[in-house]
Amino acid sequence: MKKLKGIFNRERKQPSIASNSSGDPLQRIDDPNRSPNSTECSDENPPPVSSFPDGVEVLYDCSDATIDICFVHGLTGNRDSTWTASGQSLPWPKTFLPPKLSKARILTYGYDAYIVQKSVVSSNRLTDHATNLLNDLTADRACCNALSRPLIFIAHSLGGLVCKETVLLSRNNPDTHLRGIFDHTKGIIFMGTPHKGAWMANWAKIPAAGLGLVKSTNKSLLKILETNDQYLESIQVRFWAMIRELREGGRLFEVTCFFEEQGLIGVGKVVSKESATLEGYNSISIHADHREMVRFSSPGDNGFKRLLGELVRWESQVRYPVPS
Repeated sequence: MKKLKGIFNRERKQPSIASNSSGDPLQRIDDPNRSPNSTECSDENPPPVSSFPDGVEVLYDCSDATIDICFVHGLTGNRDSTWTASGQSLPWPKTFLPPKLSKARILTYGYDAYIVQKSVVSSNRLTDHATNLLNDLTADRACCNALSRPLIFIAHSLGGLVCKETVLLSRNNPDTHLRGIFDHTKGIIFMGTPHKGAWMANWAKIPAAGLGLVKSTNKSLLKILETNDQYLESIQVRFWAMIRELREGGRLFEVTCFFEEQGLIGVGKVVSKESATLEGYNSISIHADHREMVRFSSPGDNGFKRLLGELVRWESQVRYPVPS
């Protein structure tokens, strides 16, 4: 715990880090648009609730797309900056993927998963975020006449749990129009997703004074990340049951898990390999820490090449299906 306090204290002394609104989960989470001369928060001067970039954003459109690829960020993430490397002005899915996957429509999804910030944190639970993703993505695909188009999710950290629950909610949904996400999801790429919990949930228990900011904690999201949490286990059990049923029915549901090779300085790995991987499925490492594993600086980045290899393989299966 002392190590975590030290990291936050060091970040408080570095204004350049405070202006970075992305990341997951160890970073300064102040509003990036906050003026240096703005008044500090207090009981008499409550913080304004800033707007959050939520919902579906199209990064690359394609009128004759054969597949949709949707990116979903994690805790304290952002639908754009989570996927943007230092020194880059645009997220890499917008700049690196279209030249490699010209027939893919690239989407990114945002939701308020901030658990410590100066404004009031969203009280939504994971299941609420999953429900919103299901509805928002279905509406977006309907507007593009793409309800039956194959879909791939790429999810970082908590975003992987949101995607799991989204697919599970879509399955056998009483509203038939919402079943399309389950019916047409080709697979999910998990990047540092804590399938078995993450000890870093404890970091939000640091006293507010140690963080130098007013804390508003979404305890329901944090509880999910505690090892052996019952709801986390429930998601996993239902997800495995779904996978088995699909296999028995002859449908291939692709899963690939990426895990971090490096730990955060002074803290260690946020999500261990054991937690980030699923038995029986391909697991691939990325030479970066939990936060940087989803920030590729160039198409030559080996992490990007590994991810692209999976996407190309899956997209090829969609375009050139093998007769069963």
